[in-house]
Amino acid sequence: MGGGPVARGSRVSGGDAKRQRELNEEAPRIENLGRRIAELFQPYRWQLAVIVVLVLVSAALAILPPLLTQRVFDDGLFPLDGGGPHLNVLTWLVAAMIGVFILSSGLGIVQTLFTARVGNRVMGDLRVKLFAHLQSMELGFFSRTKTGVIQSRLQNDVGGVANVLTNTVSNIIGNTVTVVAAAVAMLLLSWQLTLIALVIMPVLVIAQRRVGQVRARIAGRTQESLSEMSAITQESLSISGVLLAKTYSRQQAETERYAAENRNQIDLQVRQTMSGQLFFALVQVFLSAVPAIVYLFSGWLIARGQSEGFDPGITAGTIVAFTTVQSRLLFPLVALMRIALDLQTSQALFARIFEYLDLKPAIVDAPDAREPSDEAGRAGRVSFTDVSFRYPDAGPADRPTLDRVSFHVEPGEFVAFVGASGSGKTTIGSLIPRLYDATSGVVRYADDDVRELRQEALMDRIGVVTQEPYLFHASIAANLRYAKPDASDSELEAAARLANIHDTIKSFAEGYDTIVGERGYRLSGGEKQRIAIARVLLKNPRVLVLDEATSALDTVNERIVQRALDDARSGRTTIAIAHRLSTIVDADRIYVVGAGRILEYGTHAELLERDGAYARLYAQQR
Repeated sequence: MGGGPVARGSRVSGGDAKRQRELNEEAPRIENLGRRIAELFQPYRWQLAVIVVLVLVSAALAILPPLLTQRVFDDGLFPLDGGGPHLNVLTWLVAAMIGVFILSSGLGIVQTLFTARVGNRVMGDLRVKLFAHLQSMELGFFSRTKTGVIQSRLQNDVGGVANVLTNTVSNIIGNTVTVVAAAVAMLLLSWQLTLIALVIMPVLVIAQRRVGQVRARIAGRTQESLSEMSAITQESLSISGVLLAKTYSRQQAETERYAAENRNQIDLQVRQTMSGQLFFALVQVFLSAVPAIVYLFSGWLIARGQSEGFDPGITAGTIVAFTTVQSRLLFPLVALMRIALDLQTSQALFARIFEYLDLKPAIVDAPDAREPSDEAGRAGRVSFTDVSFRYPDAGPADRPTLDRVSFHVEPGEFVAFVGASGSGKTTIGSLIPRLYDATSGVVRYADDDVRELRQEALMDRIGVVTQEPYLFHASIAANLRYAKPDASDSELEAAARLANIHDTIKSFAEGYDTIVGERGYRLSGGEKQRIAIARVLLKNPRVLVLDEATSALDTVNERIVQRALDDARSGRTTIAIAHRLSTIVDADRIYVVGAGRILEYGTHAELLERDGAYARLYAQQR
């Protein structure tokens, strides 16, 4: 994959930041966006059908009171026969109006329940779908994209469309039906007055579209600013970020950096709130002034009818009912225009969400992917054949990270890769479990090209211990069971004993229930590393990859962890990426890596005797 969305750096020059903001103003273009949004509701089509029926019935009921009002005036209070009020008729009409109000309220409660359920479930499905898709992305995507930006897509963008998903369907249907029914009722009451009331509608629709386009652009910039604030928060308020700021006395600078983006966010929020306010003010002024215009036009029609001898068909009841219907037209009409603006605004958010959903993982299973072999003599064998590798964001002029690397490791062997920083040895460890795909050449496990094996099954057979083990803010037991969720307490204890950490855990007041803190900060480096080793042992992999697993430890902890690693190597293929040569002197074979190539290999004694690159590295560390 050539690259995912560009991750915005939080520490960039002013020109770069300005250019990035200009790029982010343009929301990604997603084909068939409306259809894809509609497909989100597909699993809930029966609930939507119920909502549609409820909305149609409620909208129809909303038109009855004005029509009943006309009958109240013309048949009940001021009958056309000139007599007094007809109390019997008036009683039935008033009872009918109250009944309509009660029924409408009850239907409204049920409708709200259904719309809330459907909308929130669709939003939840979308959030989980996005999270699951991100889990499928290759490691390179996360090395290019800031964590805060990813978090913002999951939280801010999905949260930003919550109202659209929750209320839009019922609001569109309900308000549309109400507007249409009101227009029909107005035509039935008086077509002349209806023409006067609706003559300016086309102008309002055109104005609404222009305002919506402006709000959509601002919405895209607003969400990008929220992404940046999330990224700053994630960087600065993590334990590592706080520690870095304190040790360099940069707390004020970090606060100012956050405050600057916060000011930008406030400005965008104000602009988004105010965009269209003049338009809606004019709409409300117009719709509010219509009754007065109706009164004037009605008077003119009645006066003209009297002078020219025709009946305009306008009574006091007609005027009262018409203005009542027209007033009921105000809120749904404005609501429809607001919904149209919200839909235009939310398109930018939906586009950002679908942009991530449309990312294609660079590493996927082949259609005919198979299980790795567990055959004795093959399982645990690892080999590279003319493997070259470039990271996706490397420039064409950059040298490859690995250049035609070949080696072979038999099951149960202990081999090590050593070399200067940046030589490519860690990349070798990443290609074995297929965290990346080789640019050329073949990486094999158990004599099979790893690209022909199921990823999950391959990872089940490979365990990795890194220089900085990651522990969750949970108990020691929960961190261990991440490798095997159904592991028994005795299995946890057995793995911990092999990793030389059981006695230390038992010395804690809470034992295996001890909370380790964020990233394991309540534990020492050696304790974290041994828990990570125990977790890998609980997985019981065929191949163990040790990526500078002791390089960050002091001498005492290094010896303790090294003993645990020596026990962990028993009965499995072990590939160690090492900085400290003292940890791999007993390896069956040592490969010296330089500038992406294997410079030499052999046992510790053989390499010292050659007096080459390895001998020089060894001399530097003595």
